[in-house]
Amino acid sequence: MFLIYKDLICSYVCGAALRPQLYSNLRSSVALWGCRLLRDSLDRTTLLQPWLSGAAGQCAGPARSWSRAVSNKVLGCDWTPVWTACVGPGPAGAGRGRPRRPCRPRGVPVTWAPLSRGPAGHVARLSQLRVTWLRPEPGGPQSAERAESGRAGFGCGAPGGARSVGLRWLTMRDAQGEGRAPVLQFTNCRILRGRALLREDLWVRGGRILDPEKLFFEERRMADEQRDCGGCILAPGFIDVQINGGFGVDFSQATEDVGSGVALVAQRILSHGVTSFCPTLVTSPPEVYHKVLPQIPVKSGGPHGAGVLGVHLEGPFISREKRGAHPEAHLRSFEANAFHDVLATYGPLDNVRIVTLAPELGRSHEVIQALTARGICVSLGHSVADLQAAEEAVQSGATFITHLFNAMLPFHHRDPGIVGLLTSDRLPPGRHIFYGMIADGTHTNPAALRIAHRAHPQGLVLVTDAVPALGLGNGRHTLGQQEVEVDGLTAYVAGTKTLSGSIAPMDVCVRHFLQATGCSVELALEAASLHPAQLLGLEKHKGTLDFGADADFVVLDDSLHVRATYISGELVWQAEEARQ
Repeated sequence: MFLIYKDLICSYVCGAALRPQLYSNLRSSVALWGCRLLRDSLDRTTLLQPWLSGAAGQCAGPARSWSRAVSNKVLGCDWTPVWTACVGPGPAGAGRGRPRRPCRPRGVPVTWAPLSRGPAGHVARLSQLRVTWLRPEPGGPQSAERAESGRAGFGCGAPGGARSVGLRWLTMRDAQGEGRAPVLQFTNCRILRGRALLREDLWVRGGRILDPEKLFFEERRMADEQRDCGGCILAPGFIDVQINGGFGVDFSQATEDVGSGVALVAQRILSHGVTSFCPTLVTSPPEVYHKVLPQIPVKSGGPHGAGVLGVHLEGPFISREKRGAHPEAHLRSFEANAFHDVLATYGPLDNVRIVTLAPELGRSHEVIQALTARGICVSLGHSVADLQAAEEAVQSGATFITHLFNAMLPFHHRDPGIVGLLTSDRLPPGRHIFYGMIADGTHTNPAALRIAHRAHPQGLVLVTDAVPALGLGNGRHTLGQQEVEVDGLTAYVAGTKTLSGSIAPMDVCVRHFLQATGCSVELALEAASLHPAQLLGLEKHKGTLDFGADADFVVLDDSLHVRATYISGELVWQAEEARQ
């Protein structure tokens, strides 16, 4: 059994079937006269002369095995896929003129290209290719060959005086039952994969990214449905690890139905490309934590909204000097039984994913170790810690910095403070520090964005730090125990000039970050997807379009505006103009 390529659209796996072991049983029954794979866009040609010894009178060309195999990556979507081949003996006189019955799919024009060896002049040029399985059978009547070949869209004549070969064509979908989950193929797109935008198709089944090679060559299946993406970018869904609320919902308010508010925000942020997020609670009294946290469980995303990865607790164990918009009355420090004090304040930590604290607080290292032992990410923020204290916190297990530059000591050449972690040489071997950046055009000057990005690009995590006023416009709103006033694009603690979170959604932050830093599109997108997934240890499933990952992705135009959002391969939001 071997593969003939017919109508396979935009798949890099073309050529993977050309493996010598697949042809070991065919040399006495089928002559493959020639196969050319043309990479027209790069003006490069891979030319094969795969000669197979045939039965007497069947093959006029030299008898030899394959001269070489084609790499699994021989055709990619950056290439113009062209395949030329003929199965069966060539017609008499082929190579010296037009054959009487060319081998071609119906409706596809034939291009005559005599080869340099043997009578292999009848070849068909296909601009779009699809994989079809061919099973050779003992020489059947010529009529049977035509009947079977016709089902696959080919009509191949036998040479005069030569014994014809009966062929049975099997499509990949025929080879498998219909009980499997449907396969979606997203075509005409650029995929963010491996820190590059690749012109490849995205294959999805059962909510996960599918390896088309395995689909083709192991399961013998093809796509059940194709969706043309119109040349758009397909990037992993955005992950926001710091969002305080939005659209009138305040995660730090102990309402009777916290879950409905979280669900509303989860649904509304789909339009901004966010497929997963960490609802964030600012400094609050213990009774608020005890009531709210049990109502925000970890939850998978879907048509109902973005998935909840766990809660981010920002405070109350932070510095009074750098409390920012956090209410001073509810700030706390660690007591003698530090971690017990944490549990007394928060209650059960089952739904918690990130805790922001100030590392200069007494017994903070004991708390960091206890939290990380439970799989909770510890972030350093709202702090007056110097570099040494920050490095010791990282050595204890901290891995994140909350909104770099904001609510911390400014960079100083003799003691850079927490900012110095970006280039510190005292971090544990293999330890990677990540840092959040609010790229809303207000919290961080573009020059500061560029400094951080160029110092440590792979650790940069874009966050919105969005407040309940997100999407509501000017006026007075809440943030936990504080009142917030929105004026234009800025949110302040009411009656002050203290910044109080952001009102910029994630896609706006991505575009501003790209413009301010001049970084590549790939890095800007990874800062909102791959990097937060790596921070949370989810990079095998989230923030990537690698095979086996969750099929959470966003469709973007060239200016990085969101056109559609998918979760588990299911369309959960689409721009109005994209529906037309």
